[in-house]
Amino acid sequence: QVQLVESGGGLVQPGGSLRLSCVAPGSIFSIYDMSWYRQAPGNQRELVACITSGGITTHADSVKGRFTISRDNAKNTVYLQMNNLKPEDTAAYYCNAKLFDNYWGKGTLVTVSS
Repeated sequence: QVQLVESGGGLVQPGGSLRLSCVAPGSIFSIYDMSWYRQAPGNQRELVACITSGGITTHADSVKGRFTISRDNAKNTVYLQMNNLKPEDTAAYYCNAKLFDNYWGKGTLVTVSS
């Protein structure tokens, strides 16, 4: 079982920045592929970005050039740097760890509004 704890969400104005963090304490973090998903009210959960155990990253077209996923294996942490935020980025953001099974955090809420 992998426990994931997200933090860093909040209210930000359009054009602002936030950095989300996801910690996986006590796990062999480096072997997991890590991802960020988001779910807006009334919408399905969608993949935002992922980073493999080897450090290869993929970002959804909607966030390319604005969001960056990274990981620090020494800290058992994956990050999502979000710049130039837009109102349509408003959602609950979830951390995911995948090896043979999928593990999910409880989410952190990001609200982009003036």
